[in-house]
Parts: sequence; C-alpha cells; structure tokens
Amino acid sequence: MADQLTISTLTLQHRIPDEWAVDPWAEVRPLVDGVDVMNEVHPDGYARSCRDWTGPAESWPLAVTEKPRRIMITEPICTAGCCGALYVTMRREGDRVIWDAWENTSDMTAVPRDFHFDSAQYEAELARAAADRSWEEPVDTTARLLDEALADSGWFERWGCVLTSVSPRRAKPGLPAKLAGSEGVDVQFHEDRGPGEHADLYGYELLTVRDQSAEEQVRRFTDLILADDPRKTADRER
Repeated sequence: MADQLTISTLTLQHRIPDEWAVDPWAEVRPLVDGVDVMNEVHPDGYARSCRDWTGPAESWPLAVTEKPRRIMITEPICTAGCCGALYVTMRREGDRVIWDAWENTSDMTAVPRDFHFDSAQYEAELARAAADRSWEEPVDTTARLLDEALADSGWFERWGCVLTSVSPRRAKPGLPAKLAGSEGVDVQFHEDRGPGEHADLYGYELLTVRDQSAEEQVRRFTDLILADDPRKTADRER
C-alpha cells in the first residue's frame, strides 16, 4: 500500500499531438513527481485538450472539490468504449488533494498508485497551466486569436449561424511535403435550425504564412470572413 504521508508534486505539460487524427490542440498532460505515470499504464491515451482549460476554474478537467469526482483522465483516439480509458477519482481533504480509485478499461489493467498532493501547490499548478501560452506554435496563436475575434464579433449570429470550432491545422507528420498538407486554421460553423431540422455545415480552410505575425494574419482572416454573408464565402460541407 502506498505511503499515505507521501506528498507528490503535480506538473501539467502542454504537448502538441504527433498523431494527426487526434484533436489538433495541445493536450494538457499531468506528470506526477516529474513522471508520466499515465503513459506507463495507458500508453495509447491522450489527456484533455487545452481548449477544455479556457473556462472558469471549477470547469477545468482536474478541478477538485470536497465531493469526490470521477473523471476520464486519458482516453484513446477512438472512444473509451472501443479501446478503453483511464479513470481516477479526485477529491480535496483539508490541505490535501487525493487521486485514488483508479480504473483502467483498456487491454492493460494496471493502474497508478494513489497520490496525495498539497492543495496549494495543486491549485497553483492548475492556474499556471490554464494561463500558459509558451507552448504555442504560430499556427496555435493564430487559431486562438481568431477564435476570440470571431466569437466577440457576433458575426455568425447575425446570419443565423453558430460558430462550431476554430482549430489549428498541422501538416501531417511523417509524410513527404507534397502529401503532408499545408498549415493553417480551420473554421467551422452551421446554420442555427430548430430541433430535428437539417442544418447545413460550412467551413473555411485558411492558409497561414510564415512572414506575417499572428495578429496580422488574424486581421486578414477576419476581414475575409466579415466581408459578406459567410454562407456565401465559406465552403459548404454538407
């Protein structure tokens, strides 16, 4: 049984996925005492995306309360029901944060030991990681700023549409340049229809360039999108 007096240190690390089929945003990977213990027991699993860390603190994936909360801490590319996931229950007890009651539903049934963290260090690390932008590549910064600009503009609502997602598009790793594709930002939106009604899907595939700052490219992209009814200028996907 693990020594209950051992206090571990949590570190959250942003990692850009090297698998093109995964969410293109960086995952926020938990390390315990500098070790990726999730990878040891669930090597095919990915942690939650940095996009899940943009809301209020109580909505962050690793937020804890005195009431125990069971979460999926890593999941596969497909689905948890297909290839299994790693689950943990986390809670706060006084000045401690406790991770225990692990469950591994993948082919590997091994689980990490229970962990105790100092709550002050734990909460500070969550706040630091949520605000961290140092990991971003230029395409990430451009996508993040464009997402903010489009959301603030209210442009899609004006045309009866809903902005679905803004995400970086990376060249596919391990392929020749001609097959890897071009880096850019993908914008997707759909018409706001009633329940059960067919909603057309639209998208922009915006190409980024290396000789312009993220701010300049965001201005260029927003000028394009806000120039006319986006249903006329975007590609209809369905």
